[in-house]
Amino acid sequence: MSIVVKTLSEQAYEIIRERILTHEILPSKPLRQDALSQDLGVSKIPLREALTRLEQDGLLSSHPNRGFMVRPLTIAEAEDVFHLRGLLEPEAAATACLQASSEERANVTRIFQQFDGLSVTQGAQAVTINREFHLAMIRPLKREVSLRMIEKLHFLSERYVRMHLEPPQREQSAYNAHLQIYEAWMAADATAVKALLFEHNANTLADLCQQIPNEPADD
Repeated sequence: MSIVVKTLSEQAYEIIRERILTHEILPSKPLRQDALSQDLGVSKIPLREALTRLEQDGLLSSHPNRGFMVRPLTIAEAEDVFHLRGLLEPEAAATACLQASSEERANVTRIFQQFDGLSVTQGAQAVTINREFHLAMIRPLKREVSLRMIEKLHFLSERYVRMHLEPPQREQSAYNAHLQIYEAWMAADATAVKALLFEHNANTLADLCQQIPNEPADD
């Protein structure tokens, strides 16, 4: 196994991302970059690189004179993101399962096996493996534009996935849903893959609409 050396920017990115996903850094409050730089023991340059990357992931937004803030979770964004995932991902994965090589199938299996024993209490690792599993199922399609678009949607949906897994017993039902998708994909059953992924995204959105607090009405 090779040793992976991470830059200060990459380390800062992972730590801040974890804090966002676990709600340690709350939405709509400016990040105090001086305090964050001191806390993480990094200079402002790698910190800024990490924050910019998190903004590109859709976790942060930048505002003139206010700096970076965690984007709030909203029903409107969840509907937009999961609607788009439902349009793009099922078709892509269904086609990819028919084209996947033995190596690509082995990679999907390797990632799926990481779900076993994984819990939401493990923070960013849970949503990272979820994202890697979904993306591994579409990579055999070899369509870079589609992959980039779906990958962006997964980054945008990470906090929503984390919220979705929070209720008791939700982890087991999510695992069962992924198991069905995995088995259909490995069997190259494109029709089942398409239907199951569409249903998975729709069910996740339906649950989230019950979990996300309603935005206060304007006076």
